[in-house]
Amino acid sequence: MALLEFRGVTKRFGSFTANDRISLSLEAGEILALLGENGAGKTTLMNILFGHYVADEGEVLVDGVPLPPGSTEAALEAGIGMVHQHFTLGDNLTVLDNITLGTEGLFAWRRRNRAARAKIADIAGRFGLGVDPNARVADLTVGERQRVEILKALYRDARILIMDEPTAVLTPQETDRLFETLKGLTAEGLAIIFISHKLHEILAIADRVAVLRRGELVGEVKTADADRHMLAEMMVGRTVIRPKSEPMAPGDPVFELDAVSATGEGSRVGLVDASLAIRAHEIVGIAGVAGNGQSVLADLACGMREPDKGTLRLAGAEMKRITPALFTRSGVARIPEDRHARGVVGEMTIWENLISADRNRPPIARFGALIDGGAAQRRAKDLIEAYDVRCKGPGQETRLLSGGNMQKLILARELSTSPVFILANQPVRGLDEGAIAYVHERLLDARARGAGILMISEDLDELLSLADRIAVIHEGHLTATFDPKTMDVRDIGLMMAGQRVGETGPAEEAHAS
Repeated sequence: MALLEFRGVTKRFGSFTANDRISLSLEAGEILALLGENGAGKTTLMNILFGHYVADEGEVLVDGVPLPPGSTEAALEAGIGMVHQHFTLGDNLTVLDNITLGTEGLFAWRRRNRAARAKIADIAGRFGLGVDPNARVADLTVGERQRVEILKALYRDARILIMDEPTAVLTPQETDRLFETLKGLTAEGLAIIFISHKLHEILAIADRVAVLRRGELVGEVKTADADRHMLAEMMVGRTVIRPKSEPMAPGDPVFELDAVSATGEGSRVGLVDASLAIRAHEIVGIAGVAGNGQSVLADLACGMREPDKGTLRLAGAEMKRITPALFTRSGVARIPEDRHARGVVGEMTIWENLISADRNRPPIARFGALIDGGAAQRRAKDLIEAYDVRCKGPGQETRLLSGGNMQKLILARELSTSPVFILANQPVRGLDEGAIAYVHERLLDARARGAGILMISEDLDELLSLADRIAVIHEGHLTATFDPKTMDVRDIGLMMAGQRVGETGPAEEAHAS
């Protein structure tokens, strides 16, 4: 008998079918990868499993017993746990408090800390999830925070663990340690649903892959019988080949930082004495674990803030006054990290978002501040077609687009102005294989036309395949750039953790032992 089973699960939102008669099973001790394009139905299916949504048809069974629909409490009691891509931890609380939060009665007269510590120590020891229970979460590394998330689920006696993009913010070394942990968990009988867009990781960790497309289960395959090309084709329904960067002779500098420092906001890490030059016809990649100063660097690169000290230049000219509008007029394009919050205005129409970068230029602008609606609509239709933005038309609300189509809209708006410098901040985060190939192709086209590109990414495969040079950022410090052909993934991972290549740090020593 399967530990977990979906039987004919269907979920509709109005006329849209998010899940269409999905039947799928998971055995104890198995890692099942769930793969699909954005909007394929993965999140909806997991929300049904976890009790956030109620299926319109079908049922979910655990150990052959139907799971009460729409009850998160029932899911937790059945042993279902979830580790979210964006951690759900209280930074001001200790590890112990985060793990035990919600597991004791509200009116209990005292906390059972001794028993909790003993249980946490037992779980951590069995599965290599060592972390100080007295440490504040705010003081932990990203890898340690993920261990706390896993401990939270195991502390509640989870038998089925859902992991959503679990390696998105990890170094290669932390990813290796996570995979060792997952293999230890499955050896004890835990079952894992592993959701990821990184095909090489799916092939490395999963036993089996289930592929969703447009709400339907289109296939299952054992990873031993699969490769990246097969999975990509199953996912998007066609052959997908990622474009490769070809060598080009770089031109003049288009963006420069000279000994720039800038403080972060609140607890965010800033930038410390950073120097960097990006030239026409080249892509410079920034590798690093999230939270090490990338946000401040991105804000500087698109005119969202001024340096506290040092010099910033565009096309060789020192920028004494810095504003987003001035940067836009100077030929700077911006692909932001958060496409929903900072990339578009969701309540505005597609055409309004598309013309926002050139609303003051003819033929969109008339008599200064007036917008020619007809010209704006025509331009929007041309861009929608040229960039394959799949929508109901220019008048559709932007918030209704899928993640991949929203990213295409941003590319259409920013790249159609023939920029000289492009900030590409996490340009393919959360996108499926087909959308990734499309975004990369557009960026390489812009590079060929003469743009210089600053690409900030937590995906080393992306940087190694596209970047002409790479720098690593750690705690606000930028390394000198290097040719990616001279470094392997593990060397870059060590630099992301703050170690010099060839140096063995405490984490590596502990892992080696």
